[in-house]
Amino acid sequence: MKILDLTLTISENISTFPGSPAPSFIEWENIKDDGYNLELLFLSTHTGTHLDAPYHFLEKGTKIHEINVKRLVCDAVLIKLRKKSGETIKKLDIEKFEKTYGKIAASSSVIFWTGWQKNLLKDFYFTKNPGLSISAANYLAAKKINLVGIDAPSVDLGSDSKFPAHHILAKNNILIVENLANLDKINSGNFHLVIAPLKLKNATGSPIRALAFVDK
Repeated sequence: MKILDLTLTISENISTFPGSPAPSFIEWENIKDDGYNLELLFLSTHTGTHLDAPYHFLEKGTKIHEINVKRLVCDAVLIKLRKKSGETIKKLDIEKFEKTYGKIAASSSVIFWTGWQKNLLKDFYFTKNPGLSISAANYLAAKKINLVGIDAPSVDLGSDSKFPAHHILAKNNILIVENLANLDKINSGNFHLVIAPLKLKNATGSPIRALAFVDK
């Protein structure tokens, strides 16, 4: 079994969603003066590789601290679909995958590799990214899956300010993971996924450490 880190490193230089602050690390104590090092951290809960709780887009949705831990350790399906700027992941794309690899089961976690992560440092990373079409989001919601993850900054197109995929998934209590890294290193259609958000009371999201367990 091989463990892959699917997580972006959070630093003061990481790209952030337009309108969100860059992370700030503030030295608070140091070994010379205090006997130990300690820093304060200021950042959006949707920085880097992160988990969206349904509450992010649903007033009465599940909040981060309310998520059952059983949902955070799961079997995942990896769908590799190279997508260009502004292209959608269609229902037909998912159906083609299922014809080859079998139907996606209820409670599965579905992860999409689009190749968009290569643009992380580009100015258009957050504005031109691919995302789920409405039909694809509805198709996954109808399957009652556990989670949708993607190697882009959003499950919605960067050009769509109405966030339809977010709304559809939130209404169906489906978790969302964005900004996943290193998905290209997974060579199988199935793997074991662990996502570990901070247990932040009443929060809409949290940075996570995402790990993939794959066969060598």
